[in-house]
Amino acid sequence: MLFSSKRRLLYLYLREGWRRVLRRLALGRFSAFRFAGFTPERLIVAPTDLRAVDGFVAEEILNGRYPLGGRALDTEGDSPFEIDLPSRAFATKLHSFGWLRHLRAVRDEAGFVKLRQIIDDWLATHGRSIGGISWEADVVAQRIIAWLSHSPVVLRNAERGFYRRFLKSLALQVRYLRHIAKTVPDGEARLRVRIALAMASVSMPASASVIRKAARSLDLELDRQILPDGGHFSRNPLAGLELLLDLLPLRQTYVNLGHDVPSRLIPCIDRMYPALRFFRHQSGELALFNGATSVLAHELASVLRYDETAGEPFRSLPHMNFERLSLGETAIIMDTGRPLSVDLSRAAHAGYLSFEMSSGRNRFIVNSGAPKFAGERFRQLARATAAHSTVTVNDTSSCRFSKSPYLGPIVTDGPSRVVCERKDEPGRIESVRASHDGYLAAFGLIHERDVGILNGGRLIRGRDRLSRADGRDPEAADAVAVARFHIHPAIGMRRHGESEVYLSAPDGEAWLFACRDGELAIEEDVFFADPSGARASSQITISFPVGSQPEIQWTLTRDV
Repeated sequence: MLFSSKRRLLYLYLREGWRRVLRRLALGRFSAFRFAGFTPERLIVAPTDLRAVDGFVAEEILNGRYPLGGRALDTEGDSPFEIDLPSRAFATKLHSFGWLRHLRAVRDEAGFVKLRQIIDDWLATHGRSIGGISWEADVVAQRIIAWLSHSPVVLRNAERGFYRRFLKSLALQVRYLRHIAKTVPDGEARLRVRIALAMASVSMPASASVIRKAARSLDLELDRQILPDGGHFSRNPLAGLELLLDLLPLRQTYVNLGHDVPSRLIPCIDRMYPALRFFRHQSGELALFNGATSVLAHELASVLRYDETAGEPFRSLPHMNFERLSLGETAIIMDTGRPLSVDLSRAAHAGYLSFEMSSGRNRFIVNSGAPKFAGERFRQLARATAAHSTVTVNDTSSCRFSKSPYLGPIVTDGPSRVVCERKDEPGRIESVRASHDGYLAAFGLIHERDVGILNGGRLIRGRDRLSRADGRDPEAADAVAVARFHIHPAIGMRRHGESEVYLSAPDGEAWLFACRDGELAIEEDVFFADPSGARASSQITISFPVGSQPEIQWTLTRDV
C-alpha cells in the first residue's frame, strides 16, 4: 500500500510537470503588445448583473476605503493598485472588479469622475504588462464580465480619450483570454472563462464566426461541467449558484439581441435549478459541502426568481452523489460520494457520509463550511473530516491532502469506494445506508452509516458502525472513533441527563438528541461559514472504542 501511494504521488508530480510544460509552450512570452489589435468604437449591450448592490460600499470606495475579501483597506488618497494589499483574497476581489456593481448606486457626476480615475489607475499600473494576480484567467474573466455589465456606469459622460482607453483594454483582455482559454486548469474557472468570452462576443462588435465559435466552446464546457443531474462536477453546491448568476444574464443577452442561443445553455440552466433547490434548506441557506460557504439570501432569491422548473427538490443527485431525506418539515442532506477526479479535488472536503439536518426555518446540524475570506490555514482546517458531521478515527481525516505548493491542495489519497443504498416507504420513512473505505488503508476499517426519517418527520434514527472489509467486527483495539454533530451557532444547547442534549431554536422549536452508546460530550467548535467570518459554536461528540464497541445508535426527536 505504501508503494502504491508513492507511485501515485510520483505520477501526480510527473503529470503536473508535463501540464506546466505544455502551458508554457502554449503561452509563450506575454506582453500587452502581443495582444494589441482592433479597438471597437462602441459596446453593443451591457448584460444585466443579478448580484446585490450596496450603496454603503459604493460610498466607501469613492472615499478611498475598500471593503473587499473580508478586509478593509484605507488607501489614504493613494491608488489601491500601487500599494501593498492585505491579502490574496483582497487582491483577487480588487482586480476582478466585481465591486463595480455597487457603483450603480452613484448619482452625482463627481462619483463618476472618481470611478473613471480608479479604472485609469488600473490601466496605467496593470493594463500595460501581463502578469500577476490581475492577469490570472479567472480574474480576467470576472473583470471582463464586470466591465461589460457595468459599462453604462463607467462610461457615463466619459470623455473620448477614456472611452477609447477602456474599450482598447477590454478588447486586449478578451484576445488574451481567448488565447489562454485551453490552458486554464479544469473546474469552475475554466467555465467562467468560456462564459466571459461568449458574453464579450455578443456585447462587443464581432463577426458571426467569432460568435459561433464562442457559443460552441461554451456548449462543450457546459456539457463537461454540468452533470446530468444538474450539479456542478466540483460537487460544491455553491458553484451552481455562482454560475447561474452569470449564465442567466448571458442567456438574456443572446435572446435580446436575436442571436441563436448556444444549444446547451438553456437545457443546462433548466437542470441546474432542481440541483440548486436540492441543497437549499427551508431557511434559504445552501448546505455546506465541498467548499460551500454563506450565501446572501437576496442573491439566491434573485436567481430562483427565474426558475421555470418549479417543483419539489429531487430525492437524489445520482451523478453528484448526494441524498436528500424529507418528511414533514424535516430535511436531511447527506454526502454519499467522492471527488470525480484529482483535478476536481482542489477544494473537496473530507466529509464522506456527513449530513446536515434542518427543520422548518432552522438549521440544527450542519457542517462547519468553508471560510469566505480566511487564509489558507483556516481553509485547510475546514476541509478536515473533523469539521463535518460524520465519524473520524483517531482524529484522522478520511482522505489526505497534498501540502506541496507544486501540486496544490489536491486529494492524494482517500476512499476508493463509496456505496449507497436508499430505502423509502412513501409517507412513512425515508432512509439511506452508505459506507466508505477511507479508513481501510490506515486502520483496516469501513465506516457505515444508516440515517432515516420517520413519524412524519418528528423522529430521526441514525447508526454508525466501523467494521472490517468483510463486515466482521474489527480487531482495532487501539482505535477510538468520534462521531461529531456540529450544531448551528443559532441553536441553543444544554445537557439533559448523561446521554441526551436538548437543542432549541430562536423561534421555540426544539429537538432532543440522544445516544446511549459511547461517551457523549458537548465541546467547543468553530463555524467557518458565518457571513461575518469564523465564529465560535458548539458540537456534540460521541466517542467510542472501536475494538470493544464498533457501533453506536443515536436519535433526534422533535419536542412537540
